Amino acid sequence: MMDWTPILISMKTASLSIFITFFVGLIIAWGIVKIKNNSIKIVLDGILTLPIVLPPTVVGFFLLYIFGVKGPIGSFFIDFFAVKIAFSWSATVIAAVVMSLPLMYRSARGAFEQVDSNLIDAGRTLGMSEWKIFWKILFANALPGIISGGILAYARGLGEFGATAMLAGNIADQTRTLPMAVYSEVAAGNMGDAFNYVVFIVIIAFIAIFIMDYVTLRKEKQWK
Repeated sequence: MMDWTPILISMKTASLSIFITFFVGLIIAWGIVKIKNNSIKIVLDGILTLPIVLPPTVVGFFLLYIFGVKGPIGSFFIDFFAVKIAFSWSATVIAAVVMSLPLMYRSARGAFEQVDSNLIDAGRTLGMSEWKIFWKILFANALPGIISGGILAYARGLGEFGATAMLAGNIADQTRTLPMAVYSEVAAGNMGDAFNYVVFIVIIAFIAIFIMDYVTLRKEKQWK
């Protein structure tokens, strides 16, 4: 009988990670767009995009170095809160956030940059605050791109493997997410259970792509 725990752990991890990633990605994208110095913008963009181009295990190595029991943040939490971050469920969320944030950030930034700057200038002329300009103009006009970024980030968090393996491990009933479960079942020779997990992941990924394409097509019809 298939163990449903990895599915529940993955859904819980992906849900919390997209909640964090969505708002953090929006704020970071907004901040980057507002920077006037191109050199600073390029450096920050490179840092924020690194998790996409680096092997996930390399990202996981850095996370383990930071959040491990001897890392600066990991040791701080152990010493002051008696909380171990590495190889816990929290570690799966951290790995998912770090690996999915670049997708959310780049999608939101691209959407923001496509908004007509004249609308922003008009908002400032009318005395709107920067916060109102963000929500009423930038966010409203960039919503399809933002939604697409959120969907991609959610799917990426759900399918995260390498960084999760390094930081959270593969602990049954605790940190064994769907990708880790697929790996474990294949390694154990349980191809049937592995296939069931794979089917679930494929269905979720297809739904994510369908929703993203639907949002894009609706926006294109509005433009026409």
